[in-house]
Amino acid sequence: MAKISEKYEAMVVFSVSAGEDNVKGLVEKFKTLIENNGTVEEVNEWGKRKLAYEIDDQTEGYYVLYTFESKPDFPAEFERVLKITDGVMRSMITVK
Repeated sequence: MAKISEKYEAMVVFSVSAGEDNVKGLVEKFKTLIENNGTVEEVNEWGKRKLAYEIDDQTEGYYVLYTFESKPDFPAEFERVLKITDGVMRSMITVK
């Protein structure tokens, strides 16, 4: 029997070069996207942290951990949107 929904975690590292307001807007944008396609359990903002290595000549990133539940087909679409959005440096979605 196919699963109706699954729990996921998405770690996203946002670029801080465009400013704090831009980062807050992106955090809300992705929270709304998840809410439209499932249920958000938690948005854990880790804040600005030093990167282990430079990414696109940047040494800091803004880390956010989204915990959510959705249908199994949504994470692929969520990952696609993350990859094409300016301001997202890295992301990873895993099954919880």
